[in-house]
Amino acid sequence: MAEIEWLGGRLAEVREGIGRVIFGQQEVVDRTLVTLLAGGHVLLIGVPGLAKTRLVETLGAVLGLGEKRVQCTPDLMPADILGSEVLEEGENGRRSFRFLPGPVFSQLLMADEINRASPRTQSALLQAMQEHRVSVAGQYHPLPQPFHVLATQNPLEQEGTYPLPEAQLDRFLMQIDVDYPDRDAERRMMIATTNASDVRAQAVLSAADLLAAQRLVRRLPVGEGVVDGILDLVRRGRPDSTDLVEVQRHVAWGPGPRASQALMLAARARAVLDGRLAPSLDDVLALAKPILKHRMALNFAARADGVTLDDVIDRLCAPLA
Repeated sequence: MAEIEWLGGRLAEVREGIGRVIFGQQEVVDRTLVTLLAGGHVLLIGVPGLAKTRLVETLGAVLGLGEKRVQCTPDLMPADILGSEVLEEGENGRRSFRFLPGPVFSQLLMADEINRASPRTQSALLQAMQEHRVSVAGQYHPLPQPFHVLATQNPLEQEGTYPLPEAQLDRFLMQIDVDYPDRDAERRMMIATTNASDVRAQAVLSAADLLAAQRLVRRLPVGEGVVDGILDLVRRGRPDSTDLVEVQRHVAWGPGPRASQALMLAARARAVLDGRLAPSLDDVLALAKPILKHRMALNFAARADGVTLDDVIDRLCAPLA
């Protein structure tokens, strides 16, 4: 209890520090913090100019993490992200290979417009996200801890892009849709970002503090009602095991076991972020859409009937509400 109270106080300072730089995106900030507390990766989807890049920079500063950014393009090669070996000649004339680490060797990696990278580069990043290590020239190199990928995707321009495969989408703990800020937030943003002074976020936590918080999240107790609710929700979204006619008719494939794991961890992390000692079904319902949305696919019948994934997930959540 003392650890949770201490962490809750520090996380309140983290929220306040981010709020000085990022305006009007509280839900996005909270969901991103939940993802980091759960030890996962996040996919941010939104039009340009909604402070997605600034959010990553601010998170790195406030959480005391080393952050790097990669602008994904079709000609980006795996070595541009992972690193490569170079041949060097020493003073004694002996030649040897030396590994030069790429930008993936950071604690917070921003992959900007990840769907513009080629499938070959996406698969290299997939290994790093899943195994927290990379393989170059037959040698494994561990990544720094903690390691998180915050990838962005532009929903408007799809020309010249490579849609992320289902296996890589499943590695993201959450898909967070970034919407336009409201009028008051946009007014504050306009004034703050066009002044002579530039507001910078200050460090509140360290990498060691974040790792300790992630361990604490995994120790949080979860009631049987919440466990059963998560299982019911996820299994109800699979066409072959559901009793919902809407899912049988409109869903091509449903969420796998990783969705259950993600909901369990994220619900715990959301409880810690709010300073509570245990998660509830409200946490599960609040996180259902960002966790399930990229782990399900609709069929042609759904598109013909005008059904969206939001509609399907709302129907899945209805029995738990």
